[in-house]
Amino acid sequence: MRKGFARVVFCVWFFSSAWAGSGALYAQELNCKVTVNSDRVASSDRAVLLDMERAFASFLNTRKWTTDSYLTQEKINCSLFINILEGSNVALGNFQANVQIAAARPIFNTNYESVVLNFADRDFEFEYVESLPLEYNDNTFISNLTSMLAFYAYVILGMDYDSFSPLGGNPYFQKALIVVTNAQASGRDGWQALGSNRNRYALIEALNNPQMAEIRKGLYTYHRLAMDNFDKTPDQGREQVLEVLRAVRKAWQINPNSILVVSFFDTKAIELVNIFSQGNVQVRREAYDILTAIDPKRNIYQKIIGN
Repeated sequence: MRKGFARVVFCVWFFSSAWAGSGALYAQELNCKVTVNSDRVASSDRAVLLDMERAFASFLNTRKWTTDSYLTQEKINCSLFINILEGSNVALGNFQANVQIAAARPIFNTNYESVVLNFADRDFEFEYVESLPLEYNDNTFISNLTSMLAFYAYVILGMDYDSFSPLGGNPYFQKALIVVTNAQASGRDGWQALGSNRNRYALIEALNNPQMAEIRKGLYTYHRLAMDNFDKTPDQGREQVLEVLRAVRKAWQINPNSILVVSFFDTKAIELVNIFSQGNVQVRREAYDILTAIDPKRNIYQKIIGN
């Protein structure tokens, strides 16, 4: 099973009813659903996009990304929604896309999954020819496509491990940083330090930045301490999530434009409203004040103090 006691014990309990007596089958780490939206592509070209879905999913789900052993039931549920843009030339195998990457983890003693990553990549440009194998090596840049897929595999793993142990995702964020470093010489969009604070470079820089470490530590407090025990101690859980919001505020005060701050609220805004819509009025009010100060463009936070 996976290394990391908290992660293993949790998953064995959570999925025990599903695999008890059926035999423990070991598997790769990801259970990623890949969807390619071809609305802007001629219908005659859509066969290659169906092949693309299968190839991308196979690349992510059959490759071994860690040295840990996973049970089939421990796989990380995640998704890539790839929206192919009009500038793509399917016949030549050149594609431009926007991609939404999401990942979730189960919450103890419930059927609920909490989203741990929700990130939009606007620089997803790649070459793909139907039926050709997707080649990748951690130590060198082979293609923009496989580097991007590997990058997000490591980010998904890092976020998941962070949610089960403090800074548990370090090894995978370091691997994602290596992917970025190797890809920078290609000159392709999304890997560069200059030009955007919302690209892949900005994301991995923030995830490896000690000044942003309190947000990552907060992922453990949020999920393993608060959410996994929320059914038994909801008031304590709200206090713990409020502590996380205070840590996010400190990081925001250091770097208000950090993609890690933006991504946190893109991922958690709706869930935070659900958490703080009940409970102690003072806790709810402080949560509302922090949320509206840091993330003022969303109007959903009004529900926290509206009940």
